[in-house]
Amino acid sequence: SVLFVLAVVALGIRPALGLWPLPSKVEVVDGSFQRYGELHWSYDAPSEVQGVLEGGVKRMEMRLIKSRSNSKATGAAMLYPVSVTVSSADTSLSFDTDESYTLSTSKEGAKLEATSVFGALRGIETFRQLVKRHLFSVDVNCSVSISDSPRFAVRGLLIDTARHFLPISLILENLDLMEMNKLNVLHWHVVDDQSFPFESDFAEHLSEGAFSPSLRFSKENVKKVIDEAYVRGIIVMPEFDTPGHTLSWGKGYPSLLTSCSDGSFGPFNPLNEDLYPFMQGFLQEVVDTFPTSYIHLGGDEVSFDCWESNDNITAWMKQQGWTNYAKLEGYYVQKIVDIVEKTLKHKYLVWQEVFNNNITLSSDAVVDVWKGTDWATLSAVTEKGYKAVFSGGYYLDHLNTSPDFFDGWEFYATDPQGFNGTQAQKDLVIGGKAAMWGEHVDVTNFIPRVWPRTSCVGERLWSAADVTDQADAEVRLHEFRCGQVAMGFNVEPLGPGSFCDIAGYA
Repeated sequence: SVLFVLAVVALGIRPALGLWPLPSKVEVVDGSFQRYGELHWSYDAPSEVQGVLEGGVKRMEMRLIKSRSNSKATGAAMLYPVSVTVSSADTSLSFDTDESYTLSTSKEGAKLEATSVFGALRGIETFRQLVKRHLFSVDVNCSVSISDSPRFAVRGLLIDTARHFLPISLILENLDLMEMNKLNVLHWHVVDDQSFPFESDFAEHLSEGAFSPSLRFSKENVKKVIDEAYVRGIIVMPEFDTPGHTLSWGKGYPSLLTSCSDGSFGPFNPLNEDLYPFMQGFLQEVVDTFPTSYIHLGGDEVSFDCWESNDNITAWMKQQGWTNYAKLEGYYVQKIVDIVEKTLKHKYLVWQEVFNNNITLSSDAVVDVWKGTDWATLSAVTEKGYKAVFSGGYYLDHLNTSPDFFDGWEFYATDPQGFNGTQAQKDLVIGGKAAMWGEHVDVTNFIPRVWPRTSCVGERLWSAADVTDQADAEVRLHEFRCGQVAMGFNVEPLGPGSFCDIAGYA
């Protein structure tokens, strides 16, 4: 059962209530449950958002059913009324979407109010955590008042479908876990050196870089992910990383790559003028396929060895008077960001190398800082007035395998605004992302490797900056994790002895 920790709000003690992530403000009368026959929902919302709202309730009800106890206890036959009010008909989903909500429960019923339907979805998930379902009844915590909103606008998870293919069914399962953890951005690193699983209409031979014809994402597959993410309040942000990490592009279009002196291939060849109209056409397809205001352009980890071995490139560099091949990388990246900004009229994120190489970025560009806790770059990015997201402190492929330590707490203790800077600078850090790079994960171990470690990132990005009590968080996360196990998710334990007292667990 959920452990309810009572607190005296007047003394500034935050009541835990077993909620995850912890809401901004919680007031509790006594933490007691009341038994009812069933939940009864009513809606006051514009017709434009009714479908998303009702879909969120259906998912919530299904999660309660999957995690219900086997108790046949019956109580009062009366229904427990739950009213949901959404004031805005706006169906758009972006980094700026209002996800705030208020929720109150009493013996007379529950009231959930939000401006946007996506705020309502966040409140529905919180309400689920205040309910226990049995075979023939429900118990509701009837003494809670919550006012909640996220601390950061971007709360993401990166998935990598290039190092190992991830089937659509797994990606959809992961979206459910993201919704329960109130994450709102799926950063989809679609392709890389190892494979190109995206089926392009603009350049149909690109998918020859897939591991096999059966390990590809059709446009229908992609649309399914986008649609299922949207109704959960999750933005799908694609990344097609260039000019490095591009060997798989060369399976279908070898002329895009640089010929190395040893007969192998390297990154894109920036001197190939045909490359730029090709990229403009392809990126137009990306923008048309993914209905998000931001795409990720990559720009990281470019090896210069191949460029340095290519006679045409070295001669061109000499003509320019350049000796640093980072300038050649910058030459390519500048052309790409200009295409996206000026021709495609779209916004973008880039990895931090693009900023570090002094590329001229658009004023609304977002710099993704990934090299560990690189506070110096975060400070420099925000000092120049750019927005930033912080990924470096949340790399899930960096495992701490100490037997008695759950490394999610390392993520929990890392704040995206942990650098020295003014408040104005810190306000430009709009969030962060956990990153599950795919070198060592596939369908067999993705879920337990990602969860509940990413839950720790989720609370760090949603809850207030002063929510840092690990002892309190351990109690709440254990209960939260056990609830997901009861629903059928293979979420790994927090450490030795973290046993879930549910049917079928042992």
